[in-house]
Amino acid sequence: MKIYTKSGDKGTTSLVYGERVAKHDVRVEAYGTCDEANSLIGLAVSHLHDVSLKEKDDIQQVFHKIQTTLFHVGAELATPIGKEVKWKLEARDVEWLEEIIDKWDATLPPLTNFVLPGGSVAGATLHLARTVVRRAERRSVRIDGVNPLVLSYLNRLSDFLFVAGRYINQQLKRIEPTLHQDEKSV
Repeated sequence: MKIYTKSGDKGTTSLVYGERVAKHDVRVEAYGTCDEANSLIGLAVSHLHDVSLKEKDDIQQVFHKIQTTLFHVGAELATPIGKEVKWKLEARDVEWLEEIIDKWDATLPPLTNFVLPGGSVAGATLHLARTVVRRAERRSVRIDGVNPLVLSYLNRLSDFLFVAGRYINQQLKRIEPTLHQDEKSV
């Protein structure tokens, strides 16, 4: 089977169940942005493979579950309203993210200043993924009839990625850049 179909050469693509839409359709924008965020999460995790990290296997399992769920979020966004979603988000998916956020955040120093993306490559990449998830959320709210749990999950995922960036930097003993309130931009 060839990877290319040529069916998208004229600016359209298929949703789940085969409905053709323009590549700029809000659904395509939303699930494409989820795919982009998923790739960035994968990039961040790839920077953890060769480092010494406490509970590394557990951390990688958390990210694997998140990437899998985010893939399914994309599939749900690609499913037209009125069609059966093969794997639908559940409240427990959002609750699980909240549990991980609370667990990792409890190990971090309290925020006293704005955090700037940076520190380690993995931490900075997680912050970048956070901004892409926020964009996915902005795209998703424009979809009529979108599952509210998709919006909750994306919102919580961006919170998780903020905490995860800080957590990974802490685990790697990297300084977390911050913006101090008395600093002025150049």
